[in-house]
Amino acid sequence: MWCRCGPSPRGEPAVRALAIWMMDWPVVAAGADHAEPVAIIARERVMACSKEARRQGVKRGMRVRQASGRCPQLRLLDRDPEAETRAFEPVLRLLEKRIAPHMEVLRPGLIALPSRGPARYFGGELALVEHITTVLTDAGIESRTGAADTVFAAALAVRAGQVGQLVPTGQTAGFLAPYPVGVLGRPRLSQLLPRLGITTLGAFAALPSDRVLGRFGHDAAAAQRTARGLEARPLNTSGADVDYSVAEAFEPPEDNLEPVAFIAKALAEQLHVRLAGAGAVCARLQVEAELAAGRRLSRVWRHEGRLSALAVAERVRWQIAAWAETGQLDGAAAGITTLRLVPEGLSAATGRQSVLFGPRIAPEELEHAAGQLQAMLGHRAVVRQELAGGRGPGERIVDIPYGDARSRPLVEGTWPGRLPAPHPAVVYPTARPAQVIGADGGPVGVSGRALLTQAPAALSIDGAAPVAVTGWTGPWPVLEDWWIPAQARRLARLQVACADGRAWLLHIRDGRWAVEALYG
Repeated sequence: MWCRCGPSPRGEPAVRALAIWMMDWPVVAAGADHAEPVAIIARERVMACSKEARRQGVKRGMRVRQASGRCPQLRLLDRDPEAETRAFEPVLRLLEKRIAPHMEVLRPGLIALPSRGPARYFGGELALVEHITTVLTDAGIESRTGAADTVFAAALAVRAGQVGQLVPTGQTAGFLAPYPVGVLGRPRLSQLLPRLGITTLGAFAALPSDRVLGRFGHDAAAAQRTARGLEARPLNTSGADVDYSVAEAFEPPEDNLEPVAFIAKALAEQLHVRLAGAGAVCARLQVEAELAAGRRLSRVWRHEGRLSALAVAERVRWQIAAWAETGQLDGAAAGITTLRLVPEGLSAATGRQSVLFGPRIAPEELEHAAGQLQAMLGHRAVVRQELAGGRGPGERIVDIPYGDARSRPLVEGTWPGRLPAPHPAVVYPTARPAQVIGADGGPVGVSGRALLTQAPAALSIDGAAPVAVTGWTGPWPVLEDWWIPAQARRLARLQVACADGRAWLLHIRDGRWAVEALYG
């Protein structure tokens, strides 16, 4: 276990942890310019923003509507974790070549590594930090580096406002003490502790350990270890000789991403079943791919026992896509022969409370059933529907494969020209051809000023006999992606009510009318 941090049995730090933060990585990975106001959004909140956006008052965690109010010119981009992973892979390879061969990915843009070996080689932690900063600056990447006795503290140190925040050995608990309990990432615990008057990590760390365990459970006990400057989950050496890794061989070697991604789901499920049977969880997960050419690719992701089987499979897919994007899977002899998942940093599992009464399906059973269906029928065989931003009714519902992150969040305030309520009852997957006829028997069109050429008098759908129009409203023009000729779209929508009691939503594009939806 190369990234073991925290005190040894003799009370001395075994390995110091060093964290490297590539600032505003989602913005960098999206190819955005810091000179323009840009925000990366997910779940209706700002996840990252450019320097210009921050200068105009936009902050991380801010609701999208509030951010747009502070900066009307703010350009919103949906977060794409897979793209962030692909863009991050070349940076990891650079650091592995110039700094240390083993690193642990906390998330794209933030990594951790044991500092003792590299610090000795470069002449101390301060010299190591300066060298890392130089390497990344030469690559055009702005970064911060921090070191402490634990990965958690090192990750906080990089955000302390300095280029290199080095927490002295043995003083990690004091460094953490002023931080609010919310930084622990336990929402329920973070809500309960302040009600009891415990608002800081220092106050939480001062509580008796046995009382914390008895009152709040094992997860809170692990959180208290974190607050005390120790690793949250001590290593479980009782099963150190047991191999819990899972692997799948490909014959012939596989060079297509999708089959490997399907196998990754099954392997992740096997790994969770194996660890659950042993009553253990892992702190880290190593993804290994052996290639036909004899090379082996590997990357370590932070786990902390919180990732479901589908979340693990998702990160494996991101990683394989990153290797393919950087050319490491190119060539006739570069097909994957073996995919292996290796758990590291094992500790006792705290478990999840099962459903005691009623017929509800527990999350574990739901994840297992969905994973089995996807393994048999394909990745998109099980999907969930979620609301998403858009102007037309067919654009506001997206199908997301189970286990994947949503591709486009619901952002109401960023879609001027969207269709107002009431919403249609039926939205057609493919628009139906239609004709809108005026009083003179000629076709109705829309001018360049977004005005009807004449009032609609009748409507014909799919070549059927025309039905008299009793009322109409619109049109609503839509002009999207005009700056990208290949993707530009220009149309106008119109609502009409007919004499047969039904109401329709139509649009005209390139001079042709079509029915998008039925109101009733």
